[in-house]
Amino acid sequence: MDFELITTIWKRIVVVDFLRYFIFASGSYLLIWVILKKPLEHLIIQKKLPNLKRKLTEFAYSMSTVLVFSLIGTSIHYTKTHGGTQIYRDVADYGWPWVFISLAIMILFHDAYFYWTHKWMHHKSVFKHVHKVHHQSTNPSPWAAYAFHPLEAVVQAAVFPILIFSLPLHSIAIFSFLIYMITRNVMGHLGFELFPKNFVNSKWLNWHTTTTHHDMHHKHFNANYGLYFSWWDRWMGTEHSAYQQTYNEVKSREPQDKPVKKAMVSTPSA
Repeated sequence: MDFELITTIWKRIVVVDFLRYFIFASGSYLLIWVILKKPLEHLIIQKKLPNLKRKLTEFAYSMSTVLVFSLIGTSIHYTKTHGGTQIYRDVADYGWPWVFISLAIMILFHDAYFYWTHKWMHHKSVFKHVHKVHHQSTNPSPWAAYAFHPLEAVVQAAVFPILIFSLPLHSIAIFSFLIYMITRNVMGHLGFELFPKNFVNSKWLNWHTTTTHHDMHHKHFNANYGLYFSWWDRWMGTEHSAYQQTYNEVKSREPQDKPVKKAMVSTPSA
């Protein structure tokens, strides 16, 4: 075993994992929390934002998660180089349809995996030792996307080895899955509701979770365990009863600086 080579690979994976987190978390923070904060202020779900100390804590725990993810990623890379995974290079091996089908399978499996492991981490014997770290952010920011206890980071990362050892996966599908994962994760902790008005009232759209959905989980703890979709929460009766009402209330707010329409006053003609 070439430890020098493995160390070099690990360093590269640390950088990649950090950039995946930092680019999406910092990008959304800069755009929504800084540049567009004033015009979007009425869409702050909990009507106030966390303080600097909380955001720094979220970032610190996220850095420990990057280290955990990178170690698991390095193990996967080592196993792959020795033919131990089902990752393949040539799209022609399975065709383009499988690339998209496998991506859909990964997303659906991860959604189910997340719901049940998340529910398990809320068990009183587990929560106080592991998941409590993430829930210290009762009003999260984008920096909370990776803010896990190291043991929770292992649970979160474990879905990836399960997938790559179970399915033939092309690098395009894997890359797309990783981007989808971090995008939805950051959106869940955005603090601002940017989904369209009446989104949760549409039977064609309401199966997709919103920022409010996960934000309410951070606030209330005992509901809305889902990640990408609302199916498991509905099937298991764990969707918060006030979810639609809360979403609609947020989306009904008017911008604070919206100009007041003045009544038209007709001037008598001479």
